[in-house]
Amino acid sequence: MLYSFLGIDHVQLAAPKGSENEARRFFKGILGMEEIPKPENLAKRGGVWFQCGAHQLHIGIQEPFNPAKKAHPAFRVDHLEALREKLVDAGVKVKDDEPLEGAERFYVDDPFGNRLEFLQRAE
Repeated sequence: MLYSFLGIDHVQLAAPKGSENEARRFFKGILGMEEIPKPENLAKRGGVWFQCGAHQLHIGIQEPFNPAKKAHPAFRVDHLEALREKLVDAGVKVKDDEPLEGAERFYVDDPFGNRLEFLQRAE
């Protein structure tokens, strides 16, 4: 038997050295993702991991650091407008884009300048 793809296990975003607490403030504090422990052998590299539904989001340390301005994860959420309000209340700039048929969506930059998309599909 050949292999088959089962889905995406995790997405990794880069962040600058020493930014773990800022990542926690944004991804856990503002977005509400649960922090999960990194395996001991990988923890020495720095970074922080979060649970995102059935998937994981890994924030990895990269030096030199350059934010991802075009490539991005798209997080599927429910109650998109409530998330928008929470982000705006937290001082995060929300950017709308071209409509996507069958979905509502917007973008933000994480504290490190990485592009993030949040969308809600019409059900």
